[in-house]
Amino acid sequence: MRRLHWYIARHYLGSSRGRGLLSLITWIALGGVTVGVTALVVVIAVMTGMQEDLRGKILESTPHVLVLQQGSSLRLDDWEGVVDTILQVDEVTGAAPFVLSTVAVTVGSGETSYTQTADLYGISVDTARSPATDMERQILQGVLDLEEPRSGLAPILLGQGLADRMNLFEGDTLVLVAMENLRQDLFGGLTPALRQFEVTGTFQTGMYEYDTRNVYTTLAAAQDLLGLGPDTVSGIGVRTTDPEQAGPVGEAIQERLGFPYYVESWMVTNRALFSALRLEKLAMGLILSLIVVVAAFNIVSTLVMVVADRTREIGILKAMGMTRSGILRVFVLQGAWIGVVGTVVGTTLGVFLCWLLETYEIIRIPPDVYFVDHLPVSLRIADLAVIVGVSLVVAFAATLYPAIQASRLEPVDAIRHD
Repeated sequence: MRRLHWYIARHYLGSSRGRGLLSLITWIALGGVTVGVTALVVVIAVMTGMQEDLRGKILESTPHVLVLQQGSSLRLDDWEGVVDTILQVDEVTGAAPFVLSTVAVTVGSGETSYTQTADLYGISVDTARSPATDMERQILQGVLDLEEPRSGLAPILLGQGLADRMNLFEGDTLVLVAMENLRQDLFGGLTPALRQFEVTGTFQTGMYEYDTRNVYTTLAAAQDLLGLGPDTVSGIGVRTTDPEQAGPVGEAIQERLGFPYYVESWMVTNRALFSALRLEKLAMGLILSLIVVVAAFNIVSTLVMVVADRTREIGILKAMGMTRSGILRVFVLQGAWIGVVGTVVGTTLGVFLCWLLETYEIIRIPPDVYFVDHLPVSLRIADLAVIVGVSLVVAFAATLYPAIQASRLEPVDAIRHD
C-alpha cells in the first residue's frame, strides 16, 4: 500500500500531459526550498565564523579573567600574594600581573615629530610564571622579542599597523609620554613622564584595532614610566582551561579573594560586542527563514493546483476504495518529497559554498571596519540540524491544508468535476 501511495504521489508531481516529468510549478517550489536552505546555511555559517574568529583574536591578547582592586585608580597592591592565591583555584592554568595605561607614542622632534596614542601593556617576562594570554606565551617562548637591547633602553613591541603608520622598524627608538605620572615643575606647571624605548619587534594579531593601538613592554619598564612601585600593578590576568567557563571560575576567585578585589570575565568585558553579533545572527536567520516560508507557500500553491487538476482522478481512487487517510498520505508525500529533496540539495550546496569560502578566502573585506580581513566561515552541526529541521517542518506544514482538502472530496462530486 505504501508503494501505491508513493507511486500516485510521484505521478501527481508531474504535469498532466508530460508523464514522468516534474511540472513547472513543482520545479519552482523545489527551487524555492533549495535557495532558502542554501542561503540560511551560508549566512549562519558566516555569522558563526565571525563570532568565533573575533573571539579567538580577542582571547589571544586578553586574559580569560581580570582581577582588579577597587579604588579611585586602576591599581593593585601586593600582586605576588594575589597571584599565589589565584593559582590555587581549580581550572586556573595561569596568572600573571600586568600594567595598563594609555600613552602617547612620539617619533622625531620639532616640526618632523609625529604622535600617536596607544594602549601600553607592561607584562611579566618571568619564565617561572604561567602566562595569562597567548601574546605573553609567545613573548616568553621567544617567538616575540622583548629582551633588553644592547643600547640599554627599555624594549617595546609594536602592533604591525602602528609600526607601519609611524614608519618604525626594529632597532628604531621612540618616546612614550605617560599622562598618569605628572610632576610639578618649579613654576607650578605639570610635566608628564617621558621615557625612551627601542623597538625590538612587531606583532600582528589580524585584528585591526589591536594592531594599531597595542604596544608591549616589560613590567618593570611600565612601572618605571608610570611611577609605580615593584609591588603595584594594574591588575592580574588569569587564564582558564576553558574560556567558556571563565564566569564560574571568576566567581570562585572572587570568593577566595574577597574585598577589595573584584573580577571580570572576558565575556563581561566584551558583552556589548558579542551581544550585538548574536542579535545580528538571530535577525539574519529570521529574515532568511522567510525565503523558506515563501517556498512553503509555493508548495501549498503546487498542491492546490494538483488537487484542482486531479479532482476527477481523486474521485475515481476514492470510488475504488482508497480511504481519506490514503488520499491524505498521497498529498503529504508530494509536499514531503519537495521539502526533503529541496532541503538535501540546499544543504549540500550550502556546505559546498561554505567550504569554498573558507578554503580559498574568496571574499576579502576591509579589516578596519569588520576586524577581520576575509569572510570567516564556521559551520556547526547544531546550526545545520536546526536549519534542516525547520525546513522540513515548514515543508510538512505546507502540505496539510491541500492534503486535507483533497481527502474531503466526495467521490461522486469529484468524478463529475469538469
